[in-house]
Amino acid sequence: MIKQVKAVGFYRHLPITDNNSFEDVLIDTPEASGHDILVEVAGVSVNPVDTFVRKGGRKNKLVKPKIIGWDAVGTVIAKGDNVSLFNIGDRVWYAGDFTRSGSNAQQQLVDERIASLAPHNLDDSQAAAIPLVGLTAYESLFEKLNISRSGDNTQKTILIINGSGGVGSIAIQLAKLAGLTVIATASKSESVAWVKKLGASDVVNHYEDLITQVHKTGHQYVDYILNLNNLDAHWFEIAELIKPDGQVVATTENHRLIDLQQLTKKRVTFSWEWMYSKSYYQTENMISQHDILKHLAKLYEEEKLQPIATKTYHPINADNMKKAHADVESGHMIGKVTVVSWDGK
Repeated sequence: MIKQVKAVGFYRHLPITDNNSFEDVLIDTPEASGHDILVEVAGVSVNPVDTFVRKGGRKNKLVKPKIIGWDAVGTVIAKGDNVSLFNIGDRVWYAGDFTRSGSNAQQQLVDERIASLAPHNLDDSQAAAIPLVGLTAYESLFEKLNISRSGDNTQKTILIINGSGGVGSIAIQLAKLAGLTVIATASKSESVAWVKKLGASDVVNHYEDLITQVHKTGHQYVDYILNLNNLDAHWFEIAELIKPDGQVVATTENHRLIDLQQLTKKRVTFSWEWMYSKSYYQTENMISQHDILKHLAKLYEEEKLQPIATKTYHPINADNMKKAHADVESGHMIGKVTVVSWDGK
């Protein structure tokens, strides 16, 4: 008889208000092979991508429940023959792979090359909040914007649009550690206080004219822009505020076409960041995500980064997953929401 484990999944792509948007289900226990480790999941977090996948898709009923989730912390309980980075009993964290079954399950397979040991000074809620947004922020800053990690950036400024969300909360801290002056956008008093606490030197409101506000901070142009909001909503402002030979990276898709020619005369470099690319295409540098998560763990253990989990539900079940998704969909989340423990302890 095949052993089964608990999971939270769905059979139809539904609004979060629907009773069947998530269901408590049982799935077959995965078996580790190759580079896979089998993780006993202790905590997960919810990102905007989770909500998009859950509500966006075919309306017909699926044959098997779909298990999503792209953030986890847990313990290695089995490993494939090619695994060399971990041992049974190791506590790991990871964001996972967009093409595979997700982390909203008691046990999950993940390739060792996109996981690392979790920081020992973060609890399950704090640790589960980091991997996806940490990888996205790190790759955006240091791979796509090519910012030096050495800290020798004291004369340079970055504008982070949507600073109080998950990615922004890590990006502000990493940019500050690298020596940059950080201008972040936030609109509510709570989110303004949050981004200042994380290290933003100036805060501007993304619902008002960014150009005028940034100029009032004393900067005609900024060296870098990290856009974490609807790209087309701010494209004109981005094109105006980025300095000649500056760099722009975006993580969210545009709803309308953008005019890249607005960047031509300034010779600006524009690029996309998608954290899943390396595992999705099995790129040769996929193991870099192991290294990034390892570095982020070190920064946390050295207390150079602040935790960003601001709301936690327990245990992991359908009802609490609905609450967490509703929080993210509200658009009012500061930091991250997590769901921990399968037994409620």
